[in-house]
Amino acid sequence: MAHITLDNEYPGIRGLMTYRPETAGPLNELVDVLLRGAHTLTPGERELIATYVSARNDCQYCQTIHGAVAAHHLDGNEPLVEAVKVDPERAAVSPKLKTLLAIAGHVANGGKHVTTADVVAAKAAGATDLEIHDTVLIAAVFCLCNRYVDGLATWAPADPDFYRQRAALIAANGYTLSTIQSPSR
Repeated sequence: MAHITLDNEYPGIRGLMTYRPETAGPLNELVDVLLRGAHTLTPGERELIATYVSARNDCQYCQTIHGAVAAHHLDGNEPLVEAVKVDPERAAVSPKLKTLLAIAGHVANGGKHVTTADVVAAKAAGATDLEIHDTVLIAAVFCLCNRYVDGLATWAPADPDFYRQRAALIAANGYTLSTIQSPSR
């Protein structure tokens, strides 16, 4: 049960965004730009970064919904998403993405944990300044979202199919439009 009365039955951040839609708009717009906008990293790779940070922060709702969106973009490869959450160094992702996930993990611990060596390693693996910038920003935004969701004690559905269905909506429509589309929770 949430720490405050939300007057809706939506799980995770959706319940909070429905409660305070004037803050939902800017957050969703930022997430749409970061995870869905034109980029050299695929939407699946960017969703993996969001998933990994959310898993590091132990945010059940965020790691599960973003993991489902990542899997949707990666042709349903749920085992890859789980592998990234558990041990990105051993996951079957590119060396560049591994270095970006390492940076994202450091951001989850605190921004000052990102080192020059992390950035040098990412650049050596082929990461651009934009990819490094956006990795740090994705990680920072998801730290904010994870703390928002868990700080107000929202609930997370247990059914993986819930997340798969939401992932298909998000992949098709983005975060801004998917927040207001509500087929059963």
